[in-house]
Amino acid sequence: MSLSLQRPSEVEPPKRQAILDAATELFTAHGYGAVSMDAIARAANVSKATLYAHFRSKDELFATIIREACQSNLAAREFLPQEDGDVRAALTRLAGRMLRFLLEDRSLAIHRVVIAESVRFPELGRAFFESGPLMFSAAFGAWLTEQTEAGRLSVADPAQAADQFAGMLKCGCYTRAALGVSPAPSEAEIDHTVSGAVETFLKAYAATASQD
Repeated sequence: MSLSLQRPSEVEPPKRQAILDAATELFTAHGYGAVSMDAIARAANVSKATLYAHFRSKDELFATIIREACQSNLAAREFLPQEDGDVRAALTRLAGRMLRFLLEDRSLAIHRVVIAESVRFPELGRAFFESGPLMFSAAFGAWLTEQTEAGRLSVADPAQAADQFAGMLKCGCYTRAALGVSPAPSEAEIDHTVSGAVETFLKAYAATASQD
């Protein structure tokens, strides 16, 4: 799985897609602050007028990269259907997809850029947060609410529970990978992290009927 910017359900206009691809490569290679809109236009082989016609600013362009990558790789509704009696299986599917997405080289590179430069460029941190973690939390939280209403889970604060679930996945092997510490996570380690997160989550938020 890669940080694909083209969603499978649609084909982007060629120039817009070229801009997104070029910007992603430049941001991950050089950082946010070192990359200008002029450089992005040159790398994408488009005029500045064309670039600004698609994206009004660099932070809007960065936000689009994050949002479309998340929509392509972490579409919660694809893995968490509204009516699914097997909550464990649904959570396991989502957690596995999420952790593997986060461990992709480009995903790690983007996260490092945000951590390194968001103090100097607050708009970068805001774009990342709103287009990534916040968007996922909202979609996952809505599903948790539905499962609570259906009696399958008991979640009083869906937003908090969504953050907790993501937090359990972003520790251990993910922390090591984000810091560039060897070895790279194995599939067995990823599966172990996923199963541990799902098991802990279900113990915390099992419906009352399930605990009897």
